[in-house]
Amino acid sequence: MARDLKKEIKSKLQDNIMQDALSRFADQYPGSRLKSYAGQDIEELRENLRCMKADAVEHIEELADKFEANVKARGGEVFRAKDGDEVKKFLIKICKENGVKRVVKSKSMASEEIHLNECFTENDIRVKETDLGEWMIAIAGQKPSHMVMPAIHLNRYQCAEMFEKELNEEVPGEDIPYMIQKARQTLRQEFLQADMGITGANFGIAENGAIGLVTNEGNARLVTTLPRIHVVLIGYEKLIPKTEDAAKILRLLPRNGTCQKMTSYMTMVDGPTPVMYKKDGKWVEENRKQYVILLDNGRLEAAHDPVMKQVYQCVRCASCLNVCPIWTLVGGHVYGHIYSGGIGAILTGLLNGIENFSQFSDLCIGCRTCTTVCPGKIPIPDLIDELRNRYVKKHGTPTMDKSFFDNVLNDRGLFHKLLLKAGSVGQAPFKSGKFIRHLPLFFAGMTKGRSLPTIAERSIRDRMPALEKKNPSNAKKKVAFFSGCNTDFVFADTGENVVKVLQSLGMEVVYPMAQSCCGKPILGVGDRETGKKAAMRNIEALESVKPDVIVTSCPTCAETLSETYEKLFADDPVWGPRAKAFCKKVREFSSFVAEEYKAQGKLLPAAGGEKVTFHDSCHMKRGLGIYEEPRALIDATPGVELVEMKNCDKCCGMAGSFGMKYSEVSIPMLEEKVQNIKNTGATTCVVACPSCMMQIGGGLDNQNTGIKVKHIADLLAEKL
Repeated sequence: MARDLKKEIKSKLQDNIMQDALSRFADQYPGSRLKSYAGQDIEELRENLRCMKADAVEHIEELADKFEANVKARGGEVFRAKDGDEVKKFLIKICKENGVKRVVKSKSMASEEIHLNECFTENDIRVKETDLGEWMIAIAGQKPSHMVMPAIHLNRYQCAEMFEKELNEEVPGEDIPYMIQKARQTLRQEFLQADMGITGANFGIAENGAIGLVTNEGNARLVTTLPRIHVVLIGYEKLIPKTEDAAKILRLLPRNGTCQKMTSYMTMVDGPTPVMYKKDGKWVEENRKQYVILLDNGRLEAAHDPVMKQVYQCVRCASCLNVCPIWTLVGGHVYGHIYSGGIGAILTGLLNGIENFSQFSDLCIGCRTCTTVCPGKIPIPDLIDELRNRYVKKHGTPTMDKSFFDNVLNDRGLFHKLLLKAGSVGQAPFKSGKFIRHLPLFFAGMTKGRSLPTIAERSIRDRMPALEKKNPSNAKKKVAFFSGCNTDFVFADTGENVVKVLQSLGMEVVYPMAQSCCGKPILGVGDRETGKKAAMRNIEALESVKPDVIVTSCPTCAETLSETYEKLFADDPVWGPRAKAFCKKVREFSSFVAEEYKAQGKLLPAAGGEKVTFHDSCHMKRGLGIYEEPRALIDATPGVELVEMKNCDKCCGMAGSFGMKYSEVSIPMLEEKVQNIKNTGATTCVVACPSCMMQIGGGLDNQNTGIKVKHIADLLAEKL
């Protein structure tokens, strides 16, 4: 049955309880995480973990063999399962051989991945989750919405309803200690009567066959020590070489997962231990049986993939979810399978097929916030881009996307001379200053929650011949201006100000008319072949003017031109060297200007004045690593005073086509950004990205705030 993702998202956005829970958590998490790392060098810890896990995946079969040998040496049995079906067949066989009727489980995402509980139920085996969150959502018939906190989407009163359903008694929702006590009493009988206990593992140590369990409730210890059979379900990605390597995980996992220096329980299990149980009415003592199941289910193929093997650096802390602006709005269930968020999209693609991945892959907006907290330093957006590319290779680019790019964005003749000229005339009845606040009929949704900027009457390419005549006679450098689509056709005034600022620095500015879209829109959907064509066109266009520097006022274009182009042609003997030389010349506007100002002695703090605030675009701060330079320029601008806003680097919700395709998610992100701007008391919000300028400007105008939005080039040009 086909999913209606937009309908599911709308339902979650209207779930006020979930919205309240996730927004409070998202607001508190970053500060709590940093507090738990006090006195620690976070980057050194992250790098140590990344190196250890990266080395482990290179020797995964060797580690698996060593782990298996050491588990067996300590009296355990090992079964290597190709997929979930093999796991379930093996476990049902073990249950029948040992008369297992009751099973208790501690939290295991791998067991959720293969739908293990359903298998037990179908075979008349009683199975109970013992993690409190898992226990409650199992009662409700739900799946986890988070890898560490499976019931984070619920409040105490909803939890009380689940208790009442299970216990058949009234449970006061405001009394959390009472609920916890009732859960303990109920689950205690499950522990005592269980024949088999099943756990996952946070890691498995090859040198001694031990597994590690990191918990806060103690249920995992009971699951491993009370039943006469202990089953460990562990994925290959959890294997590490040595005991000392566990410390690399333990220093990061609790801090990133639950903002604790260490969880309440850290359990190591290295083989079966004695157990007392009743047999034929008598108490007997013997060693419990231990079965360790190594689950593949696509993991080994990923381990040998030169790109996707980086997923082995994941320790399942879910910190990437905790900071994801999309996940914290829509929750985990809309992702359609077990794993959610950006890492969930990747795991779904690797473990459950690229077709399942494609259903929600565009919920990753590439803001890269996840990469700043991931303990294993996984480049999650890059891996998602890789899977998108593989999907396109297998199934082709969506016709609408390819047609729009080829025939509109990449055809400047059609786009400029026909569509934009017509649009400039057609927008006249709906204009209100520089914005369109309302559109008629089926276009109305485009202006719900934000205004749209008007199309420039004269594009930057129309203005450049006159602007080039104002170039200084004795130029210091020859600068090729790459405008990008928005600056060319929407924010042409900003483009003109870019030229003026560069000329004031003694630069000769030229504009190759053959330049086109940077290619990011089509690259974003995974079509690298079409993206290469755009790259070739732009490389040829800008090479033709022989510039010293290529400057763009769009960070997205800057990242694409300076980094992506080189990667696209890495294996091309002809275009590879050309792309590399091209990429070295590309500079983002504010960083280039700040460098020149500093060299000319102009980057000095000026007296205060009008309050302005600054929004960091995602591609600029986390893609290019540029965030100090624009602030230095603002500080050096006479008559303004910089006031920082809350979450200045949180995505504004535009994210290219995402802002239009998923406006129901984009608008709440925008509303949060607008509120943070208003709270500063600033009269102007300065940005360095045309897309952010479009989104934030539209939000400020829609709410009639009176606050202006300006590109940093506009601010600088006004003060020349």
